Amino acid sequence: MDTNLVGVVGCGAMGHGIAQITAQAGLGVVVCERGPEPLEAGLARIDASLARLEAKGGLDGSAADVRARIAPTVDVADLADCDLVIEAVDEDLATKLGVWRAVAPLLGPDAVCATNTSSLSVIDQAVVTDRPDRFIGLHFFNPPQMMSLLEVVGSVASSDAAVAVGLAYGRRLGRDVVQAPDRAGFLVNRLLLPYVLDAVRAMEGGFGTIADIDLGMRKGTGHPMGPFTLLDFVGLDVVMAMTDVMFEEYHETRFSAPPTLRKLVAAGFTGRKSGRGFYDYATEPPTPLDAPRPAGAAA
Repeated sequence: MDTNLVGVVGCGAMGHGIAQITAQAGLGVVVCERGPEPLEAGLARIDASLARLEAKGGLDGSAADVRARIAPTVDVADLADCDLVIEAVDEDLATKLGVWRAVAPLLGPDAVCATNTSSLSVIDQAVVTDRPDRFIGLHFFNPPQMMSLLEVVGSVASSDAAVAVGLAYGRRLGRDVVQAPDRAGFLVNRLLLPYVLDAVRAMEGGFGTIADIDLGMRKGTGHPMGPFTLLDFVGLDVVMAMTDVMFEEYHETRFSAPPTLRKLVAAGFTGRKSGRGFYDYATEPPTPLDAPRPAGAAA
């Protein structure tokens, strides 16, 4: 099946990037949000990203040409003619199921549904639709405009044809595509999550400071971000949700959340997006959580 029109449900942290790179690949996009304000915010991020790319000569064609391929809407009925619909809402199973119950019945019989989840079960979402055989996972990495990897996930019910649609779509976008099993965390996060959680445990155990662990992993292993910087970038609440899902499936302590992570999330300190996590972003450069504070400084 040829994919010519792609629907993206959600224009937030992941959805706006997925919509953008899909339009950059020459495909038509219908991007749907729950209301005008989040939709306009997502479109503004797309416009800013395209303007930067155009200024650097990084676009085939103009930013206006790419933007013209994106049709924004707040009405899920506008997704009805899409060949492929990708859900990119919050990493919460109930929220995602609500999307699919509303969207799947509107689609044509050959349309493929895809969830952008980073850790939730694909089959658990597929079974609430009328097409579990045409339901797959498409896990983009954050930010989609910069990260070239795409995990394509088939469930026990996914047809080979549906998986092939996901693979072809990823390659059309110029992504490096890997197939992953429908297990919590898929391929990359099953390996990545224990690494970042171990970094927190190393800090808690006095093996190193946040700054030294980040520096060591950047300079010693060539990682572009240290584990604490990465945690704050992804969002500590997102990471907590992943630990809960993965520990429930595997029952291995390496997937359990360390106390510091749980306490930060409970306090609302979720990383860059809240201004504070393992680093405090009120300062430049950001101050590590475990850095000595001057006498009399506010917590």
